[in-house]
Amino acid sequence: MRGKNINLFLMDGIPTGRIKCTLANWTGVVYQVPRTDLEKCKGRQELSQSGVYFLFGTSDETGENVVYIGQAGIRKNGEGVLYRLQEHKRNLDKDYWTEAVVFTTSNNFFGPTEISYLENRFCDIAKRADRYIVKNINEPTPGNITEEKESELEEFIDYSKLVMGTLGHKVFEKLIESKVPLEQLDGTNDDELLLYLKRNSGKSKKLIEAQCKRTSEGFVVIKGSTIEVIDSKTIPLRVKDARRKAKIDKNNVLLEDVLMSSPSYAASFVIGGNANGLVEWKTINGQTLKEFESIEVDLD
Repeated sequence: MRGKNINLFLMDGIPTGRIKCTLANWTGVVYQVPRTDLEKCKGRQELSQSGVYFLFGTSDETGENVVYIGQAGIRKNGEGVLYRLQEHKRNLDKDYWTEAVVFTTSNNFFGPTEISYLENRFCDIAKRADRYIVKNINEPTPGNITEEKESELEEFIDYSKLVMGTLGHKVFEKLIESKVPLEQLDGTNDDELLLYLKRNSGKSKKLIEAQCKRTSEGFVVIKGSTIEVIDSKTIPLRVKDARRKAKIDKNNVLLEDVLMSSPSYAASFVIGGNANGLVEWKTINGQTLKEFESIEVDLD
């Protein structure tokens, strides 16, 4: 994949303020705006146009990331997506969000059909990625578009994914992406390193059998792993909290992918107590992660 030139303009001169984002050879224009700075955006021509927006925040109950995805067309009074964001700010039912990201265009390209299609696709991609709780109650309609228009909008979506990730929101990115089935990974490629942990539990007397994938973000304990459900006194607090929040069925099977920051935390998550992940996790060939990474260093 070729490199991309993305321009991030800090509109207020600070990284925590408003950001305008453009990409070479793309008509899209993206604004990242803190909720507290909406008033500063009055008079911005591009924000008076049609667009699709994301409201990002955190759940008070669970601490999980949440997002609401919406669309806004141009109104008779000439107001567009910014006016819709101001309405959300006054809505007490949407007090969870702290930041908005708006996708519009430099040439006022979006009509009702385009923003309906984009809203539908963005919602679908976000739900499939399963990184954020998508707060949309109703399923957006995709509208009726030609195959030519669909191709054009899908290209816009590809650029949107790139920009959204650059702005720090991984709402479109799955925890693990693999071009081949997990069971076929051979553990020799950095992007395809699958690790295994297997032991008989001394606490529940059940077989603990888990898989973990090393990623650029950390270590993902993979859905379908069998884990220990009884906590030891030595379990790290962060790991205990992650285990408490995780979806686990009555057979001790993990029902979702769970990201941990280190191999030891990933192993602790699985066995319910302190663990050295460099030793506990092994490749398909039986090497410990410590041995595997030592070979990697030597090869470098």
